[in-house]
Amino acid sequence: MLSQDLVRLETMRAMIAGFTNELVAKGKKPSELLTDEEALAVIARLAKQRKDSIEQFKKGNREDLVRIEEEQLEVLQAYLPTLMEKSEIEKIARTKKEELGVSDAAKKGMLMSALMKDLKGRADGTLVKEVVDSLF
Repeated sequence: MLSQDLVRLETMRAMIAGFTNELVAKGKKPSELLTDEEALAVIARLAKQRKDSIEQFKKGNREDLVRIEEEQLEVLQAYLPTLMEKSEIEKIARTKKEELGVSDAAKKGMLMSALMKDLKGRADGTLVKEVVDSLF
């Protein structure tokens, strides 16, 4: 890249490799195109990998690698839709809980499954789990 932004360049290369791998995994030719949903799923997967790496590097006291992963995560998040806030998820979760008639913690999985289906790509799964746990 002309701007000499190595972090962005490496991140873009990782995205292209992820797209190609997704195409091959789906039995398509590398020259074909992914749908928007598939492309967003790949980018979300790459972002999740970066988050996991950041967590592991922090445990290993590797701040140099943490910084690199955080910069790459920032680039990836620019291509992802903004996720819902906790308060928005709580409202939807309460409504869905009443709609499904879930009253005890034994059916928490059913509520979680329904919410994740409705909020796919719009909310972070760990945040949804946290909200569901707080309802019981």
